[in-house]
Amino acid sequence: MTPRRMIHIVDDEEAIRRSAGFMLKTSGYAVSTYASGDAFLQGARDAEPGCVLLDVRMPGMDGLEVQKVMAERGIAMPVVVLTGHGDVTLAVRAMKGGAVDFIEKPFEKTVLLSAITAAFERLDDADARAARASDAAIAIAALTAREQDVLRGMAKGLPNKTIAFDLDISPRTVEVHRANLMAKLQVKTLSEALRIAFAAGLKEEA
Repeated sequence: MTPRRMIHIVDDEEAIRRSAGFMLKTSGYAVSTYASGDAFLQGARDAEPGCVLLDVRMPGMDGLEVQKVMAERGIAMPVVVLTGHGDVTLAVRAMKGGAVDFIEKPFEKTVLLSAITAAFERLDDADARAARASDAAIAIAALTAREQDVLRGMAKGLPNKTIAFDLDISPRTVEVHRANLMAKLQVKTLSEALRIAFAAGLKEEA
């Protein structure tokens, strides 16, 4: 059985928390509710990963401030902003800050569910990228230091002769290292090797 996906509702209006919570639970989601941005942030680090429905206007810390603190703390849950009272300008600012979507209250069920689906697609994509980065790092760790040096040169777009000059080895030795690292990474083309190098952040380290 597939576990139910979590929705964190952050809204100071009890009626919204109750109605949206009921709607989402009957649609197959698990729901956790918070009456303020502070309350959400206090438990967000240990909270189950999911989508955050975040009200823009709340007493104390507003939605934009909560979103900013989430980014600062590395809480990478996708955000769907809830707006009311014509707060579209604030909602657009939230979108620029990384929110997946914004919906205006009162919202229709189909609109809410569509925004949540988009949010989880972003979350799944982030998880997939993290998994690819982890796999790539493991693959590159199996290379010798010199093979990693050669791959780093390849990731910079350098020809074999330049890599050889930079490493003070012969172009023929670069070719041998290149063939060995391609075999170890189980790739046949330069583009495949570079995809692994970039996924592991090898170019950024250089």
